[in-house]
Amino acid sequence: MATTLLRKTVLTAAGIAGGIAGPAIAAHAAPAQNTTSVVADRKGHGERELDVRYEAQPNFYFCGPAAARNALSVQGKNIDVHAMAREMGTTENGTDSINDITPVLNKETGAKDAYKSVEIATPKADDKQTDTLRADVVKTVDAGRAVVANIAGTATDTDGTTHSFEGGHYISVIGYRDNGNTVTIADSANPNTATYRMSIDNLADWIATRGYSTS
Repeated sequence: MATTLLRKTVLTAAGIAGGIAGPAIAAHAAPAQNTTSVVADRKGHGERELDVRYEAQPNFYFCGPAAARNALSVQGKNIDVHAMAREMGTTENGTDSINDITPVLNKETGAKDAYKSVEIATPKADDKQTDTLRADVVKTVDAGRAVVANIAGTATDTDGTTHSFEGGHYISVIGYRDNGNTVTIADSANPNTATYRMSIDNLADWIATRGYSTS
């Protein structure tokens, strides 16, 4: 089946965070409680992480608005996640695509070309797509902004923990290390795993068949 940047996030009958499916994450079925944490801003030696005022998503279908809200928080903006959802046309079926998020990021950033949508249309990212993602993350984070990505499937972080979102999900990328070979993710699905790190290769494959918003 053909997949494109416009592919919708599929929600299961279980209705778990942002289209999460599968027993590995069944514990996320209940809406997570909001928490706040701050990641320190460091620059130099090929790394930087932005201050994020993290909030967990309030229900199973707000992963898109929550990812955008967390991403915009690194710019010092405090936007209600329900306002984000209204702007993106989010329903109980989720947020259709990254193309619904990019215009909202531009509006709230205050520049119509601050963000653009980038597609990884293939089932698995190739070297060129991964290199482009790495450069986009570094450029965006160095500009003081976060990347928002539409992901699907299962990926493993640098601690060996798997994160499974078979129906699709949205995350924010708020930092990088090792010149972009490792990235820091803010994930609204569960405040117990609010942030984690992942290789750029694993992230690129996680985004495959979907897309991301980047400067």
